[in-house]
Amino acid sequence: MEEDHRLIKDRKDKAAALSEMGVETYPYNYDKTHNAKDIITKHTGLKPESHTGENVSVAGRIVSLRNMGKAAFFHLQDSTGKIQVYIRKDEMEEAYKAFDKCDIGDFLGIKGEVFTTKTGEISIHANSFTFLTKAFRPFPEKYHGLKDIEQRYRKRYVDFVVNHEAKEVFEKRAKILRFIREFLDAEGFMEVQTPILQPLYGGGMARPFMTKIHAWNMTMYLRIAYEIYLKKLIVGGFEKIYDLSYCFRNEGSDKTHNPEFTMMEIQWAYADYYNAMDLTERMWESIALKLNGTTKMKFGEKEIDFKAPWKRMTMVDAVKEFGGYDIENMSDDEVKAALRKHKLECKNYSKGLAIALLFEELCESHLVQPTHIMDHPVEICPLAKPCRNDKRFAERVESFINTWEVGNYYSELTDPVLQRKNFEEQERAMKEGDEEAHPMDEDYIEALEYGLPPNCGIGVGVDRMIMLMTGQESIRDIILFPTMKPETKQEQKAEEEKK
Repeated sequence: MEEDHRLIKDRKDKAAALSEMGVETYPYNYDKTHNAKDIITKHTGLKPESHTGENVSVAGRIVSLRNMGKAAFFHLQDSTGKIQVYIRKDEMEEAYKAFDKCDIGDFLGIKGEVFTTKTGEISIHANSFTFLTKAFRPFPEKYHGLKDIEQRYRKRYVDFVVNHEAKEVFEKRAKILRFIREFLDAEGFMEVQTPILQPLYGGGMARPFMTKIHAWNMTMYLRIAYEIYLKKLIVGGFEKIYDLSYCFRNEGSDKTHNPEFTMMEIQWAYADYYNAMDLTERMWESIALKLNGTTKMKFGEKEIDFKAPWKRMTMVDAVKEFGGYDIENMSDDEVKAALRKHKLECKNYSKGLAIALLFEELCESHLVQPTHIMDHPVEICPLAKPCRNDKRFAERVESFINTWEVGNYYSELTDPVLQRKNFEEQERAMKEGDEEAHPMDEDYIEALEYGLPPNCGIGVGVDRMIMLMTGQESIRDIILFPTMKPETKQEQKAEEEKK
């Protein structure tokens, strides 16, 4: 810590010295004409000690520096990569005194000629330089060597400077978001924006974040899903729409969960959950091919293939295949015994709830390759249509890849009478302590009474898609600024006092 303070003081002293020399260390702009990657790409293959006669103007951060007294080599890094710069004292005269105040981390603007060194490295022979920012804090030499890996997430601005691979992940993230939109736009869907602040949360089973509009003394919720508002738009005459943005669920954080996350949801008039599965498979396949040129992706020790069609099985069949329980031919007492064996608690027992618990406990860990799990118990599907051939189950699908749920689709419930009944059952569950139960929503029921055509909903966990497409095993590695606990006890105390 003392060493850090000494280095910071030394850099501040250099900044003061530069100011005394009349050097502006924090100018307003710089005329940059070229990027590092473009220069290197253009001149790749040039023979050693070649002079191009091409003058360029680049800007970036110093990431390495070798000052030999009368000359210096350093690497300048911009958003596209890094390029070497050569600067000579006898060519700079008094200006070189200012260059002597440079440190790794400083931003410079460089103008000069592109050439290659004796070793053939494409470089810039500087004929002028401009201080753009004097950095006070030194960067760690081996950032990955830090014992507290969470510092990478807390200080992304440091992580990206020293860890280019991490930055590349977010460049791929941006491409994936663009590819999703391109795919859906080509399929005739229109992007819409639904409210983040809502007077009543809905569209999923989750605990919401609460806030307040003080002007109206009104409690509001951050959305947990887009579904209710999208279906209201279908009532209003839209047929193929989607929202791709942030949702918020007041839950813990782990390798696949963050309280603030990216989700894409579609509402599609006149389609059902079979159409939803087909569209989703084609979307994943299309994105994988655009991003990586193949549908196959190495993830840890596994190879996952996103190519359509995906495996499809009912939840009951999954419990039979992976758990060994033929639920359809078991009595309630036998099912309860199975729950006890696996230490699963089922409040307000029903066979449907038991099936869902057994599936989660016994089956999800087997679902590595893309798999659709169809026909969930109606007890856990208040917004989905009952199966056309068996009313004990709902036309709901969850898709799994790498044992993670990555998508959720319904043949949407359009009957306002049955929807009210389902909401009333959810309301009872809420009164009994279920914080994730769906609240009664009178406005939505009124919308249904105006008439909602047959339609399907598709929800895709975009963050998990990005993790799979980029080979990242923690959601924190694909969210720029993941939600973090307070770092110190003092910060924790400050957070407690705010509550």
